[in-house]
Amino acid sequence: MPIGKITALRVQANDSQRVNVFIADEYAIGISLSTLAREKLFVGKEVDDAGWERLAATERHDKTLQAAMRLLEQRPRSVAELRQRLQRKEHEPQAIDAAIERLGELGMVDDTAFSRYWVDNRQAFRPRGTMAIRNELQRKGVKRDVIDAVLNDPERPAIDEHEQALELARTALHKYATVPDRASFQRKLGGFLMRRGYTYDTIGPIIDMLWKELSASGWLG
Repeated sequence: MPIGKITALRVQANDSQRVNVFIADEYAIGISLSTLAREKLFVGKEVDDAGWERLAATERHDKTLQAAMRLLEQRPRSVAELRQRLQRKEHEPQAIDAAIERLGELGMVDDTAFSRYWVDNRQAFRPRGTMAIRNELQRKGVKRDVIDAVLNDPERPAIDEHEQALELARTALHKYATVPDRASFQRKLGGFLMRRGYTYDTIGPIIDMLWKELSASGWLG
């Protein structure tokens, strides 16, 4: 445990946002500029046992915070998802808790905002039924009441599952236009839609409509 007087603070050659701390002319630790400012380090300052423990803990917490922010730069994440990713990288529990609390204060991690993002992203790029979206959010650790609030928010556009499923079915219709009978058509196209989270109440009328269209058009077989 390095203790004594800080004899040098040197910016790292490969990272101008980090500083090497020398105590008694010996390299002690590399820290971020944030840790440097928070611990109010300067050349000549004495570092005792308690001061060293505090410095090391502050740097660990800052590394965890920076790791969390890099994950959020890739895409928004739920609190549980972010926690799991940090745990996999073996950050200590206290540092993870502190990072998530800080990011919550900054509005950078919030399960309600994340759920809105997830629903909007799904609707825009990979349409899914409400049931599938709900299951996806639950797997990402979002609480049921948060999911319900987002999906039932009267100020958000309602999901028209019938129109959405019908459009999706039409894009896949060519795959099933040569089936030998209606039962096969229902099983294949119905399965396609169910895997995307649509209920049978939504799927049934669509199967009827498209089967009639195919029958009338002469595409079948």
